[in-house]
Formats: sequence, structure tokens, C-alpha cells
Amino acid sequence: MNATLEFEDSSITVALVGCGGFIGSHLLRAIFERTCWRVFGVDLDSYRIQEHLANPRFEFLCADLADPTVVERIAQFPVVVNLAAICTPGRYMAEAAEVIRSNYDHPRALADACARSGSWLIHFSTSEIYGKTAADSGALLEDESEIVLGPVSASRWSYATAKLLTERYLAGLADLNWTVVRPFNFVGPFMDFMPGVDGEGIPRVLANFSTALVRGETLKLVNGGAAKRCFTSVHDAVDFMFCVFAVGRDPERLESVLSQAFNVGNAANEVPVAELAQLMRSVYASLKGIPESAVPGVEIVSGEEYYGKGYDDSLRRLPSVEKAERLLGFKAKIPLKEALEESLRWFINHYSTHETDVC
Repeated sequence: MNATLEFEDSSITVALVGCGGFIGSHLLRAIFERTCWRVFGVDLDSYRIQEHLANPRFEFLCADLADPTVVERIAQFPVVVNLAAICTPGRYMAEAAEVIRSNYDHPRALADACARSGSWLIHFSTSEIYGKTAADSGALLEDESEIVLGPVSASRWSYATAKLLTERYLAGLADLNWTVVRPFNFVGPFMDFMPGVDGEGIPRVLANFSTALVRGETLKLVNGGAAKRCFTSVHDAVDFMFCVFAVGRDPERLESVLSQAFNVGNAANEVPVAELAQLMRSVYASLKGIPESAVPGVEIVSGEEYYGKGYDDSLRRLPSVEKAERLLGFKAKIPLKEALEESLRWFINHYSTHETDVC
């Protein structure tokens, strides 16, 4: 089957849950730019997607998965992409019960509905399901790596536990057509928020560092920034989704995506968080046209001091990307510095009107 012809089929409607979020907003734009498909979008927030609200191919519903009637409506569409989640590290400790409801109870209800209707559910999980990995951990394999999570007293693992249980639940539903996506630190425009401006609490590391740079504050390195992460451009993530769509719409290749979990990351972009902080200082200085010496430095803080009681961490999270390349022909291409430059440039420009308030 010709994937190009499939993308030109205007009879197809995709349900995009979390369409107003960071990843969802990029995927929504790409669907409108690359296909003739319609989109039924669901979210509680639409500020990232204002430009699309008047698009005749787009129906937006301001709601969430806590409403059973919304779940049933979503499941009436042939393809359902679920991006909805609470995925802010600071909330894993402070709101563990709500994090579990968001990342297990609600997706479970959607999975049940999709199993009844026959919809194909593409569920976004997380690389955090690999758990408390050690500094010498090798590449993480979707179908082989053993998973060790921290103790119950470390509520840091509320998110990972809920996401992992959801994956196991999807795999246990005999009548469900499912595909799981495990993101490895997606970055790009519209990522997260600036605390005190358009959100509260502590966002993920890139937004933390970006906020500190814009505000002229030191960059805080949790536990010295020894942990390593792989950062992946959201544009690579969108390209991955189109590989999934193309293969999933081809009956001869459908089995390559059904009942499969995929790491989506850029193994070439692995970096210790301490090195990431220095790289972001350099990128910021270049974007602002100032000497790097004028950019505030770093400050080491403990995880408990920064995030609160119950914090724990993985020391390395390196994805094996062989499966996505073998089954889908996908490989991330955008290098770390390019991804950071785009992310930080957007952050600076987007929050420039607030600089007098936050500097």
C-alpha cells in the first residue's frame, strides 16, 4: 500500500488526546501539514494550538479522560493517540495518588473502550518505566531489559509505576490493537512551562535550566548532575509517528507495529546533566550575543532539597534504537546542539515579555 495515498485520504480521522500539550501540538501541526486527515482533539488547554482551532479539519473538545462519556467518544475513531499524562517530576512526590490516576486509571479506561470499539490505540508511555538504572547500565532494550523500581517510600516512582502498569494492562487486553511509544527526553518549542508565569512547581531539566538562564539565576545541578540522559528533538519524534502511521495503515506490515513497544530517542545525544548545563550556558551566551562569563554558573543541590522528600533517580537512560530502525525504518537525526539551540531560542523569545518580571 502506498503510504502517500493513505495520507491523502480525507476520510480518516485521528483522535489526538493531549493535542494541546508539548508533543501533541507538534504532532497536530504535522498532521495538518503532511496529510489530508481530520483530527478530533481533546485537552484541557489550547494555548499552544490557537492557530488550528478554526481549521475545518479539526474538532477540539475541552475535556479530559476522567469523564467516561469523553472516553467513549474518543474510542469511536479508528486511530487513537493518547499523549495525556501528568509528567512533571515535582508532582511525582507531592501528588503521587493523582499522578497514578492520571497515568493508569484514565488510560486503562480508554484502553477498555478501544478494545470494545476495535480502535488502534497508540499510547505514549515513558522511558522512566526502565526504572532505577545504574551508571553503568547499557542500552535499554524494549523486550529484554530487566526493570527495577525504587521503594514505595520513594514516591518519585509513582509515575514510572503507573506507566509500567498501564503498559502491562494494554498487553493483557486480548482484543486491543495497541502500540506503545517510550519517549527519551523529547525537547523543542513549547516544552513545559516557566514557573510563576504559566505554571507552578518544578518542570523537567531543560525547562529548569532555561528558566534559570532567562532569569539570570544559577543552574541547579541535582546531586551534582552526574546522571546521563539522551535528548531527542520533538521533530524526530513526529517523524517517528509518521513511520508508525505509514506502517500501521499497510495491512502487509501491520504486525510490525501492533503489540509492540518502541524506544524513541537519539542515542548519539547522550550527555551528563552537568555537561548539559554547561552546554546550555554556552548556547544561551551565543543566542544573546554575550560572553559566556556573563552567564550565571551552576550550583549543586541534593535531590531531596530540590524536589522534596521521596526523590530518587536513574543514573543512566540510554535507549536501544535498533527495533524502531529495523521494523519501522526510523532513526533520529537531529544532533543535541541543534535541538538545544531551537528549544532555548524559543524559550527566550516566548518569555521575553516576562523578563522584566522575572529577572
